[in-house]
Amino acid sequence: MAAPIKSEKSVINLMSKVYERRTGPLSSSLINEFSGIVGPKNILANDVDRLLYSYDAAMDRAVPSCVLLPLTSAEIANIVKICRRESIPFVARGAGTNLCGGVIPLNNAVVIAPTRMNKILNIDQSKRTATVEPGLPNLFLNKTLESTGLYYAPDPASQKACTIGGNVGTNAGGPHCLKYGVTAQHVLGLEVVMPNGEIEEFDLAQAGYDLTGFFVGSEGTLGIVTRVTLNLLKVPERVETMLVSFQSLEEAMQTVTDIVAFGIIPATLEAMDKITVAAVESFIHAGYPLDAEAVLLIEVDGSQEVERQVSDIKRICEKNGSGEFRLARSAAEREKLWEGRRGSYPSLARLAPNVLVEDGVVPRNRLPE
Repeated sequence: MAAPIKSEKSVINLMSKVYERRTGPLSSSLINEFSGIVGPKNILANDVDRLLYSYDAAMDRAVPSCVLLPLTSAEIANIVKICRRESIPFVARGAGTNLCGGVIPLNNAVVIAPTRMNKILNIDQSKRTATVEPGLPNLFLNKTLESTGLYYAPDPASQKACTIGGNVGTNAGGPHCLKYGVTAQHVLGLEVVMPNGEIEEFDLAQAGYDLTGFFVGSEGTLGIVTRVTLNLLKVPERVETMLVSFQSLEEAMQTVTDIVAFGIIPATLEAMDKITVAAVESFIHAGYPLDAEAVLLIEVDGSQEVERQVSDIKRICEKNGSGEFRLARSAAEREKLWEGRRGSYPSLARLAPNVLVEDGVVPRNRLPE
């Protein structure tokens, strides 16, 4: 039987053995230089803090040399200039909810985490735009917009925690990307600290190459985003959310294909198999049917056309042998259904020490197969 862990030091030593890439802290002179930029309260250099920033929601691990929490674009620019001068690698980090390993600080890298840069700088209702700092959580933006009749469409499953800067880095999507597109379709402009420490601005109105779009999805490899201007949409007049059960995954997938082929583009159209439904229900209790082999979560929005779309979708589902067809009766019930879908990853993560998620792309007419 293994000896019990008796001290913080033994915990650190045990965890360090897990990591193939062991790294040490920076020299005291560099720590002091960084501290002069961000302040002593915004630099993390002890062993425990460095371990906490050694992973994201993927499986890779690497311990950073230190973690910096800047408050301004100028501070990030000065940090990058020092890293360049000293040939120290650096990586930008948001909330660490990404599943791609994009924020792992390989090769003794410095972590630059602008999560304390979380302000909404401007909301222009006439232009339907919002300008925000990169550390603003995705959901916080939409909570602030509720009184304006506008909203920001991309809604990643981790939207309660994930940051706008991280959304830009990973070109995040979410259930509503079917109708409204991913982050790249909603970013109008960026302020970026380049690898040489210079601050540049890009927007869609500039002539020449679409450098704004080029940065979205680059996972911090081209520069560190310090300000984002986003496109906003009007809140639809009406939203209807449907939960539909099927006795086979093939029938559910055929329904997906048939709905889109019919000419309906739902705001969301999500499928879950029986294993996922069982995991979600044991954790979140979203009200999904446990006896179904597959479940579709379908949402349509708009105005007068919504009622007809719901009727057409129900007919298509019945043609493919659907069982329960449930319409959410309130905003609270709708939110609970979506809480289940957004919680599918943590629900599965409760069942195993590691969960690996990959996004596959399949032609829509081959989905049943």
